Amino acid sequence: MTNPKGNDPQDGEPRAKPASRVPTPGDVLAAAQAAAQAAQSAAGQVLDSAQVTATTAFDTAVRLPPASIQLAAQLPDLIQSLTIAVERLNSTIDRLDRTLALAEPAFVAYDKILHRLESLTALGEEVFARLDRLPGVSLLGRLTGGRDTPEPEPPQDKPGRSRRK
Repeated sequence: MTNPKGNDPQDGEPRAKPASRVPTPGDVLAAAQAAAQAAQSAAGQVLDSAQVTATTAFDTAVRLPPASIQLAAQLPDLIQSLTIAVERLNSTIDRLDRTLALAEPAFVAYDKILHRLESLTALGEEVFARLDRLPGVSLLGRLTGGRDTPEPEPPQDKPGRSRRK
């Protein structure tokens, strides 16, 4: 098999090295001119783009109403005020969180006591209701002034036939 690039290294003969090309001053000058043209073209494109951007920005600035310009001027102060308000809110939330953590045992105790107080109040109401049903207790209560006399309930008429005597 033959190597299309030249001698086969298996034959024992070394390959021939390609000749290195040294640029001539004309080649260097041509490359420099091409680079200068490319740089000039790129600079022209950048200048055109900057001019379009500046024109658009100027047109936009001229068209903005004065109120929008004033609002845009006040934005840094508004952001600063908002930052201060958020910091104060965070410190208030932290303080509230610490206070609630300290008050947690009291809330647990209130929950336990509240259930017992409700039971005790219901028991007291039941005792008074049963005492009021005892004969003579209402007279005793009026004499001692301990309890107000309950208003007598109006008699309820039963629907149905009426009694005649």
